[in-house]
Formats: sequence, structure tokens, C-alpha cells
Amino acid sequence: MNDTSADDEVLLDESESKVRMLLADDHPMLREGIRHLLEREPDFEVVGEACDGNEAIRLADNLEPDVVVMDIHMPKVSGLEATRQIKEKHPTIAVLVLTIHDEDEYVMGLLQAGAAGYLLKTAYGEQLVQAIRSVVSGEFVLHPAIARRLLKSTVSSELPSTKIDEGEQVTAREMQVLKLAARGMANNDIAGELEIGIRTVKGHLVNIFDKMRVGSRTEAVLVALKKGWVSLDEEDIDQGNG
Repeated sequence: MNDTSADDEVLLDESESKVRMLLADDHPMLREGIRHLLEREPDFEVVGEACDGNEAIRLADNLEPDVVVMDIHMPKVSGLEATRQIKEKHPTIAVLVLTIHDEDEYVMGLLQAGAAGYLLKTAYGEQLVQAIRSVVSGEFVLHPAIARRLLKSTVSSELPSTKIDEGEQVTAREMQVLKLAARGMANNDIAGELEIGIRTVKGHLVNIFDKMRVGSRTEAVLVALKKGWVSLDEEDIDQGNG
């Protein structure tokens, strides 16, 4: 009897540790292919499928998945509006957009709606798996070519001014982290580059967000670019011990 209870507890723990996903796309064959791909991962679980934006919103409310893999063009409600509504009600749900469209207006609209990443459907299977793992860990996912084009176009447009509190300043080490983030590096890559722990990188990013009054690394990089603190072509990163 005790052995059975222990087994049940192990199974419960394994289930709780799985990444729960909702697939939202109006093409059944594509959803089926993505489901088969993701369910090969032992820590992934597809808990629902939506064929339109309304159903995606409803299932997100009912199932509260960790991640929604979202298409842009769907019947009834677009992926953009579905993303906005899901993030408004469930800010902890990560929305990863998987689409054929890479136009700047789509990308920017979805980022403003709260999407955690933007991946093209031309991505191969392992890229999608890695992208989901990245957004679950709190990182932002964007194809490098799209990221650089988007940042270059955004930095030339008007952004609201950001004030650092009196007596507060971004430290030398925080600036190093910000520069590497502007180059599109993930947290683990930044940690390797600066020879510090990944938790330390996350701590620096939290401090940067607080000081700059922003809510994400994307906002922080855009503001830093606008202010001239960092450059997209930055090559020399000072290896100080800050």
C-alpha cells in the first residue's frame, strides 16, 4: 500500500513538472504535426487545440497552460487580438507566435500585445522545441534577422523618455549585460561571455528594468538604443569585474 502511494506521488510530481501547451492554428494537419513533434519531449504536454481565436481565448481561460503556440491569421478573432486578451487576463501565460509572416507591423503588434516570442513556420522542429523552453524560462525569442531589422527601425522612431531615479545609475556590469542583450544573446550566452552565473545575469536584468522603469529586456534594449547607450554593431565588451 505504501509503495503504491509512493508511485502515485512520483507520477504526480512528473505531471506537475511538465510544460503544458495550447496549440492555436486553423489548419488541423499543422496542429497535428506540431502536437506529434512536441509530445516526443518527455517534459511537454499538449493540453488543448484551438481552431480559431475565440476558442484560443476560451481554452486559455479554462486550461491555463504555460505556453500558447499561436498563429496570426485565424477565423473569428485574430492571433494578435487573442494574444492581447490572453495576456491581459493571464499575464503568466507565455505566447509564442508561429507564423509565415515576418513583416515588421505584425512583429511589433504582437510584441506590444505581450507575445514572448516570434518564430517563423520555416523553423525546423528543434528550433520550436528550444523556443518553447526559452519562453518558459523567461527569455524572449525572435529570429535574429527580424530582431535586428526591428530594432533598427524602432530606434529611429519616437520613444517615450525614460528617467533614471536621482541617485540611481546603471552599473558597469549592468551595462555589459545590456549591451550583450542588444546583440540578441540569451541569458545563458551572456553568462558564458561574462563568466558569471545565469542567476546573476537575471538579477542584473531585474535591476536594469527597475532603474529604467521598463517591463522587459526588449523595452530596455530599445530605450538604451534610443539614448545611445548601446549600439547594434557593438563589438567590444569591456570585461571588467563590475
